[in-house]
Amino acid sequence: MADKQNIYFVGAGGIGMAALERYFLTKGKKVAGYDRTPTDLTRALEAEGVEISYDDSVGSIPEAFRNPADTLVVYTPAVPDTHPGLKYFRDNGFEVVKRAAVLGLVTRSSRALCFAGTHGKTTTSSMAAHVLHNSDARCNAFLGGVLRNYNTNFLLDTQSDFSVIEADEYDRSFHHLRPTVAVVTSTDADHLDIYGTEEAYLESFAHFTELIVPGGTLIKHTGLKMRERVADGVKVYTYSRDEGDFHATNIRRGDGSIVYDLITPSGVVADIELGVPVEINIENSIAALAAVWAAGVLDADAAREAMASFMGPKRRFEFWYKKEGRAIIDDYAHHPDELRSSIRSVKALFPGRKLTVAFQPHLYSRTRDFAGDFASALSEADSVVLLDIYPARELPIPGVTSEIIFDGITSPSKTMVRKEELVDTIKNTNFEILLTAGAGDICNYLPEILANVTSME
Repeated sequence: MADKQNIYFVGAGGIGMAALERYFLTKGKKVAGYDRTPTDLTRALEAEGVEISYDDSVGSIPEAFRNPADTLVVYTPAVPDTHPGLKYFRDNGFEVVKRAAVLGLVTRSSRALCFAGTHGKTTTSSMAAHVLHNSDARCNAFLGGVLRNYNTNFLLDTQSDFSVIEADEYDRSFHHLRPTVAVVTSTDADHLDIYGTEEAYLESFAHFTELIVPGGTLIKHTGLKMRERVADGVKVYTYSRDEGDFHATNIRRGDGSIVYDLITPSGVVADIELGVPVEINIENSIAALAAVWAAGVLDADAAREAMASFMGPKRRFEFWYKKEGRAIIDDYAHHPDELRSSIRSVKALFPGRKLTVAFQPHLYSRTRDFAGDFASALSEADSVVLLDIYPARELPIPGVTSEIIFDGITSPSKTMVRKEELVDTIKNTNFEILLTAGAGDICNYLPEILANVTSME
């Protein structure tokens, strides 16, 4: 795998795939691929040297990538097996591997900090990468979100022995990894289209803990249903905001800031200030700092400086506007527990302000499985604007529409619109605080929403 000069990506526009494309470019490889539609990310990749086609026909594959002797094909499970290009490569003797298998190679040649969980893994892994990058240890990082401090989801340091990897449980991808330090943030059932049952989902996480290298470390959130199966000699620690081997004490909130002292098994790291001061980031930062501590390279001064300067990944509680009692915040929340946590964080940050949530459900199967939970979470908002389901990789499921969420929402105000109607709907709401949420393309409408707000100043 490692000796191939040409690397072709099927699903090249995915955020996780992009990090690998950038990694191989730094290694002097020729990189090309296919994706369905152009995006800001694919355009950035093309500018960096990745040749991307938006035509799924075999004829669109560049001639240089048609020799199985020197071409490795990397694909994402989100691409169907019927994809013509993917079928061509498999039928003609190419080495075809999942993205996760390539990340697995990275973990085998480095000291890997791998962050897994239903939610929280993008932010915690990004925090850990930022802390390491700003310390003497440095790191390479393959992240699931574009880190705003660097405007990329990939960090490279050829002299560092550390890698930070977001460990994706979708399609059991994280089973390819070999963590030195594994963090499990949450195991709330998700991806039931893949796993079928909550028991199978939990079993997948249990197997992930078996993959920790001898002498490694597992750091898990308190109260998880998952039962780890670590090898002899693997150390196990717990964390949460208020209890566990790692937790916060002396939490101070005020003037738009959150500061706390971190309790670790070896002592206290005082005065950790959050660069993104929302409640959920207390736990996220504890998990990140615990992983760096377990790696043996936690420097208190560097950690304080890094956490205070951390800007967060794009689409993770990202402020688009904040002025005179009004705010627009965007969040990737697409699981009901994530959505509820995001809503509560916004309400805690702006007490007494009216909160409007515009939510775009992601996947028919997730909507079907968690409709009641989504409705319950959204009911904590003062006003709800609900969009149609973003299908992503799925075909429609009979009887599954946004309406099965909408019917259960008990907020004082609620409306259901097509995404093309979102901007005008928001324009007429006279909102105080607006939270846009979902893993689809709702974020594409934020520039126009922002333009409407600023034009009225």
